[in-house]
Amino acid sequence: MPHHHNISLNMPPMVETLNPEDIFKTRCIWVTGPVIVGAGPSGLAVAACLKDQNVPSILLERANCIASLWQNRTYNRLKLHLPKKFCQLPNFPFPDYFPEYPSKFQFINYLESYAKHFNINPNFNETVQSAKYDQTFGLWRVKTIRKINTFTSLAHAADDDDDDVEVEYICRWLVVATGENSEKVVPEFEGLDDFGGRVMHACDYKSGEGYGGKKVLVVGCGNSGMEVSLDLCNHNANPSMVVRSSVHVLPREVFGKSTFELAVMLMTKLPIWMVDKILLVLTRLILGNVEKYGLKRPCIGPLELKNISGKTPVLDIGALEKIRSGHIEVVPGIRRFSQGKVELVDGKVLNIDSVVLATGYRSNVPSWLKENEFFSNDGMPKDPFPNGWKGKSGLYAVGFTGRGLSGASLDAISVSHDIAKSWKEETKQRKKTVAARHRRCISHF
Repeated sequence: MPHHHNISLNMPPMVETLNPEDIFKTRCIWVTGPVIVGAGPSGLAVAACLKDQNVPSILLERANCIASLWQNRTYNRLKLHLPKKFCQLPNFPFPDYFPEYPSKFQFINYLESYAKHFNINPNFNETVQSAKYDQTFGLWRVKTIRKINTFTSLAHAADDDDDDVEVEYICRWLVVATGENSEKVVPEFEGLDDFGGRVMHACDYKSGEGYGGKKVLVVGCGNSGMEVSLDLCNHNANPSMVVRSSVHVLPREVFGKSTFELAVMLMTKLPIWMVDKILLVLTRLILGNVEKYGLKRPCIGPLELKNISGKTPVLDIGALEKIRSGHIEVVPGIRRFSQGKVELVDGKVLNIDSVVLATGYRSNVPSWLKENEFFSNDGMPKDPFPNGWKGKSGLYAVGFTGRGLSGASLDAISVSHDIAKSWKEETKQRKKTVAARHRRCISHF
């Protein structure tokens, strides 16, 4: 089998010095440990847990930084929705001085400290094109495109067309850690091309600065839609929020205790339907009847709905108050756009200046992973939590539980232990084989 380096079992797999002489050639690299795709919280957690088990790995990341979703595609006012103790990664707690709900910037700082603490150095600017299991050799073949613009100043640099290098990694284990939110979802709307105003996805929205006095249509009423609408309000814009379907809005805290923490505690003692009933009664006491503001509740309770559909309830951090006071207008679904206007399904026409699509994200796994047993067409593992972390032939998934960072951490621990077990067995087997060969050689003399 072709390989680019002879790598000893005890050496880290990325013993790759970039030689300017062959920097523009296709490279084939044998990896002794797993290849992890995605350097977000999930990928970092797996890499750290593997380090704890003394298993080498390679971490591939298409962006130029860790946690690119957090760094490049989130709004500035974002904070973790759950208390920090439910969001920390394995073996490295948040600093004590962090608030209960760390900000986006504090969380990024935490992740950078995490990578530094465990000496995790991802291969940045490297996009996986395909990953396929080779039945003949019992190995994964992971093909990537590596951007090497940083090297174009070398005397050997070719013209601009040669800025990328194709790399193929050969490995026994593949960990998919690209997550549920790797690609933005942009629905098609009739007439949007004729609208003429500014249209952006929530992943490109940073702050309401510059929107003062503007009429902004926010499409979507999940946590992002609610928070973008609130942020626009706080910058004196006039947001209208499109609520196409039913939604559960819960208070972030109940009598000073995190709603999530309360739910976790109750679920250890009560069935899920009863916990849902309790949460909805408490929500009614604290938030009142939200249906009169156009926020229709689903028939199924918030936790059961999350389990069935993956739809997360909204944890209110102030948007509801703005809806009550009329600063955020709740409107029904969209029929069509036209120049500077939107027509809604109830026939009402609004004049608007801008549109923010808080229409969510999806997994991109089907676009590059060539297998159809473990992942379904929507890029999520077919087996629900807690069994969706292990596939066949050394394939694993981390961060697809629908349970945020706590789910990713649990997956990372399970995956690292499983890989470490087989890695150590195989390493021991190889060492025995080498020793046996050595003894046979000696016996000839």
